[in-house]
Amino acid sequence: MNVIEAIHNRHSYRGKYKNIPVPREDLIKIMQAGIDAPSGCNKQTASFIAVDDPEVLSKLHNVIDPPIGETAPAAICVLTQRINAYRDKCFAVQDYSAAIENILLAIVELGYQSCWYEGHITDDDRICDRMAEILNVPKNYELVCFLPVGVAESGPAVMKKKAFEERAWFNSFGQMQ
Repeated sequence: MNVIEAIHNRHSYRGKYKNIPVPREDLIKIMQAGIDAPSGCNKQTASFIAVDDPEVLSKLHNVIDPPIGETAPAAICVLTQRINAYRDKCFAVQDYSAAIENILLAIVELGYQSCWYEGHITDDDRICDRMAEILNVPKNYELVCFLPVGVAESGPAVMKKKAFEERAWFNSFGQMQ
């Protein structure tokens, strides 16, 4: 699969996962894809924790309400540091977003599925803080995303995208020629 195919094949998967472990070598490749993402002023604010221990996964799932990805045999937790870069601007959101997209593409490339869960865990109830405590995340890091990883039991629901002409143009807004 090439990168264009991976982009087209990537969809948010919210179904059940097969009980097939994700090898550590694959988790390393997936996290390396996140590390390889661009970052504002090269501050490299995104970090990652792969979770494949069933006990640790169970502890994480016990604090995630409503539940998500509970049958996935592995997960990637994405961390960020709020570090100022250029002109006192922080690019942490852009950094971890680029990293997450790289990770999602690597997951698809390796034959797995996932879903980007951010708002669900970072909302007012701050599930992410309880998750960070379970994972011994230092206070100067923030856990911002939970990505279940595994072989899907079924195909992902493919959402219809708007037509190209509704979202992309040449030389001026709304111009196709």
